[in-house]
Amino acid sequence: MAWWGDADSERPTIVCLHEGLGSVAMWKDVPAAIAERTRCRVMAYSRFGHGASDPPAAAPTVEFMHNEARLLPAILDAAGIERPVLLGHSDGASIALIFAATHPARPHALILEAPHVFVEDMSVATIKRRAAEYETTDLRRRLAKYHRNVDLAFYGWSDVWLHPDFVAWNLEALLPRIVCPVLLIQGADDAYGTFRQLDAIAQQVAGPTARLDLADCGHSPHRDQREAVLDAVAGFIDRWT
Repeated sequence: MAWWGDADSERPTIVCLHEGLGSVAMWKDVPAAIAERTRCRVMAYSRFGHGASDPPAAAPTVEFMHNEARLLPAILDAAGIERPVLLGHSDGASIALIFAATHPARPHALILEAPHVFVEDMSVATIKRRAAEYETTDLRRRLAKYHRNVDLAFYGWSDVWLHPDFVAWNLEALLPRIVCPVLLIQGADDAYGTFRQLDAIAQQVAGPTARLDLADCGHSPHRDQREAVLDAVAGFIDRWT
């Protein structure tokens, strides 16, 4: 668990939920920049099996994002965070959606980068390519800089997404339960998902939504279009806090 910003800030704390191959370290200086721009305190943690965290008690299943959302209340309680703004990236964004649907009174707002609410063929095709790259290129070495047990982190992600049963994974039934404000961010060049994901969320959540569609942007908007994302996050926080 890591912290940035003013511990005495009266604004909501922003909690960063990383992507499938992410960790605290892989956010790099983005949380610090968000803390500076929003005047919020920011917290990030690495999920079990990621970064320097301990391995999970059991191998991830097709329900792993639901299971991660079930762990989040205890993590927030331990950190002393009552009503967070959840900033989720990719799988982290999906975890944020599940949490907001099952604990609708708890999140102050959601900021979702490249969220998934259903499985697209392109997502599976891209992950198949990443799995081949992990075996044949320096991808494993590069990821090992960020994960103490890199094989556990990689295969815990890829094996679930490539499992035949995961094709039916879908969060749309949960969306009408989400009542907090939502900022949606998506890159046009994302190899893991399309604007259809944002369309589904915007059309089905009960709370107000704002949206940032980014050209020349892949799966990590906070890296590919950093200033645009920081501007959007700061404006969203100013409006809804």
